[in-house]
Amino acid sequence: MNAPDTIVLIHGFWVTPRSWEEWVTHFEKRGFRVLAPAYPGFEVEVEALNADPAPVENVTIPAIVEHLEAVVRSVDAPPILIGHSAGGVFTQLLLDKGLGAAGVGLNSAPTEGVPVVPVSQVKSTFPVLRNPANRHRAIRYSFEQWDYAFTNTFPEDRARALYERYAVPVSGRILFESALANLQPGHQGTHVDYHNDDRAPLLFVAGSEDNIMPPKVQWSNAAHYRSPKTLTEVVEFGGKPHLLPAAPGWEEIADYVLAWTLRHARR
Repeated sequence: MNAPDTIVLIHGFWVTPRSWEEWVTHFEKRGFRVLAPAYPGFEVEVEALNADPAPVENVTIPAIVEHLEAVVRSVDAPPILIGHSAGGVFTQLLLDKGLGAAGVGLNSAPTEGVPVVPVSQVKSTFPVLRNPANRHRAIRYSFEQWDYAFTNTFPEDRARALYERYAVPVSGRILFESALANLQPGHQGTHVDYHNDDRAPLLFVAGSEDNIMPPKVQWSNAAHYRSPKTLTEVVEFGGKPHLLPAAPGWEEIADYVLAWTLRHARR
């Protein structure tokens, strides 16, 4: 079986597929077919979602996973899956279903059962979780809130430009569900089988200065995977914030994860 020739890039919350624009071009220049699917309802532009956040309010985790699964299954051969933030969770869910040749979680959010809650993460999500009424709303961050969570290592002018280009509201419902997943009985929407022997190789990438999903989240994510028959690794890049797809030096990260996935891809 040949090496994977397709890469699926999965965006996280607070952004859309536009956040992958540099990576799409970067990988296409290397001869790969690149797909960057939007969540259901997120197919419109950033400006449209900010003007009318109804699609953000209505989206659900099952609907996102179902849509992404359909995209991945439409590819002739198992693709490389790369997810950022919440996209890292969806990458893990797809791998758990037996999909993908290899997967990467860039500053991944935690799957169910990962209890690490750093203080900086609490501060990053507090603007949403502080008000129970936000559970039924789409919440847009101010620039200051966005900067702390996403671009804290960027010069202010660059951070503001990215805020205007990428930032969209987040679903309060999904954020509350994710925050409370470990307190609910039974398996929730982000449950994976940490003992799955058939899962493709998985790499977690941590940015040392990430406030919303700091490195200890990535190390805890990886530590939960217990199967001796699957590969799970963590790599940490110094001085990098949460918004890895647009961080200075993102090319090094993109090339690293591509080389890793091609080296370890399930064939």
